[in-house]
Amino acid sequence: MSLNTIKHPIEEELKLFETHFKEAMKSPVPLLDKVTHYIVRRKGKQMRPMFVFLCAKLCGKVTEASFHAASLVELLHTATLVHDDVVDDAYERRGFFSINALWKNKIAVLVGDYLLAQGLLLALDNGEFKLLQILSRAVRAMSEGELLQLEKARRLDIKENIYYDIIEKKTASLIAAACMAGASTVSKDETVLEKFYNFGLKIGIAFQIRDDLFDFGTDDVGKPLGIDIKEKKMTLPLIYALENTTGSKRKHIINLIKNHSEDKEKVAEVIEFVRNSGGLKYAKKAMCDYRDSAFEILDTFEDNEARESLRALVNYVTERKK
Repeated sequence: MSLNTIKHPIEEELKLFETHFKEAMKSPVPLLDKVTHYIVRRKGKQMRPMFVFLCAKLCGKVTEASFHAASLVELLHTATLVHDDVVDDAYERRGFFSINALWKNKIAVLVGDYLLAQGLLLALDNGEFKLLQILSRAVRAMSEGELLQLEKARRLDIKENIYYDIIEKKTASLIAAACMAGASTVSKDETVLEKFYNFGLKIGIAFQIRDDLFDFGTDDVGKPLGIDIKEKKMTLPLIYALENTTGSKRKHIINLIKNHSEDKEKVAEVIEFVRNSGGLKYAKKAMCDYRDSAFEILDTFEDNEARESLRALVNYVTERKK
């Protein structure tokens, strides 16, 4: 199912959201307004706002608070992307120049801070304290996940449980927060909200594993990238491969990652090692298991158009080609 078909039940909401989001980013400072206008122009697929609206609609009727939730989620997500580009020295994002490429690091960091503050104030100014709590916890978890990954990357000894801890915090926490936040604007039942949080968490983990698979190339993804290897990130296919090889081979591969991650041939050797080890098959099964767990939670809700779109969106997330 295409993204346009998935969006069908929330088409009107997404159109209105565009206006809400632009308003939330406005500033009387000309430079800031110029940068935020550039950000709005290069927006991505906006999957997180889609999760907000679909989860709200699954619980009942979309409210004004649902628009606050979607804007808050997108503001925080954008802030983290702007900061990530500074940390990673990335000069491109989604085929556009990054903020730090055009306006340098200092301005990019300040813009990220501004977006974060705007998001938090949006919740406060509208008395949406539950939203503030949900999203503030996500921001804390994302920071912890990034720092945990940086700490462990130095040693290259990440086990599966640590890997899952990192991606749950770094990636899945915001998708979980988006789902919970959307539901919280319609329902006050804590048991229901917890269900939505766990639903989003499973999707977020599956989403990150899908990203891991892109790096090694598969039959349906195409040419391997090796970006994670160059950045010395321990992903699930690589962790599995290293856990299931001999001591000498493990030592050799870790040495390549640690000391030769800029050498194309050495990176290709690591990719080939992972592909031949069954690491991709193992990671794909893990991704499907998390997706199926998300479906089990989804199936406990009443069947309607929003539920079907959420199911299709989960499939889209795990089957996407980029």
